[in-house]
Amino acid sequence: MVRSIPVLVASAAALSMASAPVLAEKARDLSYINGSLGRDAEGQLRERGFSHVSTHKNSSGYVNSYWWDEADDDCVTVEVYDGRVMTINDATDQDCGHHKGNDAAAAVGVVAGAALLGALLSHKSHHHDDNKHYSDREDEAQYERGYQDGIHYASFDNYDRSDAYSKGYSAGIDERNANLSHHHDHGGYSEAAHFKDLKGARAAGGMSTLEERGFRQVDNFTSGNTRYSIQWRPQSRQCVQVTIADGHFYDLRDIGQHPKCR
Repeated sequence: MVRSIPVLVASAAALSMASAPVLAEKARDLSYINGSLGRDAEGQLRERGFSHVSTHKNSSGYVNSYWWDEADDDCVTVEVYDGRVMTINDATDQDCGHHKGNDAAAAVGVVAGAALLGALLSHKSHHHDDNKHYSDREDEAQYERGYQDGIHYASFDNYDRSDAYSKGYSAGIDERNANLSHHHDHGGYSEAAHFKDLKGARAAGGMSTLEERGFRQVDNFTSGNTRYSIQWRPQSRQCVQVTIADGHFYDLRDIGQHPKCR
C-alpha cells in the first residue's frame, strides 16, 4: 500500500531546476514518473507547480490522487498501485474543484434532495468505468447521488431506476470498503485479530501464525485442488474462512458465522 497517502505521487528521477519557477506540464509531459515510487512523487509534482487536491482508494488496491496547477489551470490524476506510479492522466477542472465559464452548470444539479454544490463533485473521473464524467447533467447528478449514498452507508434508493445511480452507488461502496480495510467489522471492547496480512503466506507458516493470534481450526474441507479451513477466535468472535491453493493462503475472509464457530 502507498506509504505517503493521502498525499502521494511521482518521480524518483529528479530534474535539475532553473532558478525561475518551472511551469507545470500536461500529463503527457509528466509520463516519466511512471514506475517511480509514490512516496517520491509528491515533491516532484509540487516542484512543478501542482498542489494536492484529494486521494481515493479502491478495494483492488489502486489509489488515485488529484493534483491542481493554478498557474496553468491544469488538473491531473495519478494512479498508484503497490507503492508505485502506474499512470498519470489529464483530468477535468471539475475533478480538482475548479471550472471554466459555463462548465459549472454541468457540475451542479438538484435531484430529489441531492444538491451538488459548485463544481466540486465528491466522485471523480476515475470512478466511472471509462474514466470520464457523464456529458448529461441529469446522469451525472444521479451518479453523484448514488455515490454519496454508497460511501455513506445509506440504503440503496434508486427511485428513478437510474443506471447512473446504480453505478455511482457501487463506486461509493467500493471506496467505503477500501477506506475501512483496517476495520474488522467487530465492535465492542475486545480487540479483533489481524489476519488479512497473511494473504499469500505459505500454508504451514500461516496456520501457525493464526494459532498464535488466538484462532483454532474448527472445520476444513476440500474442493478439487483447493482446501478450505474454518478458523474460530472466541475472544473476538471472528469466524474466518481460509482458502488454500498451491500451498499458500489464497484468500482469508471473516464469514461471520458457521455451525462450528461457537
